[in-house]
Amino acid sequence: MLAAITDAPAWICNGRYDVLATNHLARALYSPMLTDPRRPANTARFVYLEPEAAGTFFVDYDRVASDVAAKLRMEAGRNPHDEELIALVGELSTRSDLFRQRWASQDVRLHRSGRKRVHHPAVGRLDLDVESMDLPADPGLLLNVYTAPTGTTSADGLALLASWAASQEKAATEPQALS
Repeated sequence: MLAAITDAPAWICNGRYDVLATNHLARALYSPMLTDPRRPANTARFVYLEPEAAGTFFVDYDRVASDVAAKLRMEAGRNPHDEELIALVGELSTRSDLFRQRWASQDVRLHRSGRKRVHHPAVGRLDLDVESMDLPADPGLLLNVYTAPTGTTSADGLALLASWAASQEKAATEPQALS
């Protein structure tokens, strides 16, 4: 399904913010978060354990940090025995003062649509509309799709990002000349 979405970044996550699948544009958009090959990408870990990188990437870092903690708290209420969620909250609590503060506020939040403002290292600032949709065939999973209104600098930035991503993929698959 993600491969069919070609002109918008799209990715699938669970309630723990694990990035489970992406299309090529989402991989390009979230490239700053997808740099650690040791484990699957996780938005909460990126936000709280890499605050300098996340603060550079997310224009509204403070709001994003609050939203992530509030959504994790909502997920904890929905799935209180999820051992992976318990482990994630424990990890974030022991390694991030900011997470401990946000978690202690006990905010609960569910976002299905809104605006995400990011600063991508290759294409600059993008102000994107985001829609999150439940996947009925896969309970607990969300499809997130990012768009920009036609004719805006963010739409131009997404087109540039698509071109950049294509060139990165081409370079990664081309055979290297021997010297």
